[in-house]
Amino acid sequence: MDIKKDVVVVGAGGGGAILGLALNRKGIDTLVIEQASGPPSGVRGEILQPNGQQVLDRLGLLQRLPPEGILPVRFFHFRLVGGKRLCTIDYDMLPPPYNRALVMWPNVVHQTILEVLQAENPQGLFYGARFKSLIKDGPQVEGIEVESQGKIIKIQAKLVVGADGPFSKVREALAIPAKLHRYKESYLIAMLDCPDNITESQYFVGKRTILGVFPAARNKAYVFYMVPSDGLAQMKSEGLQSLRDKWTAIYPVFQSTFDTLRDWDQTAYMGTGRVKAKIWVTNGAVLIGDAAHGMNPHASQGRMQAMVDAVTLADIVETCQVEKNWSYSALQVFEDRRRPQVTMLQRLADEEVFFWNTGNPVLSTLRNRVFQTLDRNRRLQYQVLTATAGLRESPPFGWFDRLQAGGFWPDPRADQIPSNPQPI
Repeated sequence: MDIKKDVVVVGAGGGGAILGLALNRKGIDTLVIEQASGPPSGVRGEILQPNGQQVLDRLGLLQRLPPEGILPVRFFHFRLVGGKRLCTIDYDMLPPPYNRALVMWPNVVHQTILEVLQAENPQGLFYGARFKSLIKDGPQVEGIEVESQGKIIKIQAKLVVGADGPFSKVREALAIPAKLHRYKESYLIAMLDCPDNITESQYFVGKRTILGVFPAARNKAYVFYMVPSDGLAQMKSEGLQSLRDKWTAIYPVFQSTFDTLRDWDQTAYMGTGRVKAKIWVTNGAVLIGDAAHGMNPHASQGRMQAMVDAVTLADIVETCQVEKNWSYSALQVFEDRRRPQVTMLQRLADEEVFFWNTGNPVLSTLRNRVFQTLDRNRRLQYQVLTATAGLRESPPFGWFDRLQAGGFWPDPRADQIPSNPQPI
């Protein structure tokens, strides 16, 4: 073998990089390979939810994020197209210190993780390496082959981790069946100057229309806009002025901010899909993040769940190392721990897609009623917020809660939230 490691991680995204760092700190010899030539760049909207903040804090990374790249946001207002407020979600309901959403400058979190990983383990991150195949001895995975600069390199490892996204080559090589669903709608993201001095997040819903405007550091604003998954070319052919006009029609108050969109280079396209791998582990291999369970961004938890996967798996790998056991049964503990929350969030995201994106007037009316109920009902608002914040595994609503959220049944506990709320 050309290289021998305890663990090799395929993909240096949010989950893979965190896993490489966590394992190195446990004294486990780990190599993270990444097919890109270097750290990510470009426009990317990112909200660091409370569970993601907890993961970074646990690793001593939260305080290392550059302050000029972070904006804590307390209030998220949901409005109808045109401006009428339906509901305000208040992150201050959560226990401190994780009682804000952190709107991040593009790639700040990812780049910080990679910088720390390289500083602490200079030989632990290998850019420009493309996964080619698995090395196996019968059913046991024993390493991988990668291609770099035209050469094939063999990496022997006790554990191979596929952290290589929704179209995972590791998952394909493991012959793990997966259901991939492409949503009909995706998003256009833009980073704009913000002369309107936006300090609170705004989220607009209408007939098959979604527009989000989030304040960001350095007097900027993130804008994300729902577009048909095959509609980007048409949008560009209509021109920037047409897009600015559409945004201004949704909320004229922010026209000055929308008018700072001057070039398509200020934007990025974010496709949306869902991944459900049948299994996440096998003998000597594990899938994490989008390779196992990609979800719609409505859940606001895709990257967060990859990060939680990473720290959860790191603890299990430590046990495997001590016990010298890399079997399916030893690794299955990871899937057993993580599947409940991931499954709940995937379902929640699909429900939100169904109702929030709807063009059906009956469903739109029901959606608006639910938002308006949440605005008055602190108990239900807290339950929804803890799901979005990644602090619960159970669904935010039972069937009776749904009746109450729709305004069909009174809720005598509407003002009751835990007096000393803790992460669930």
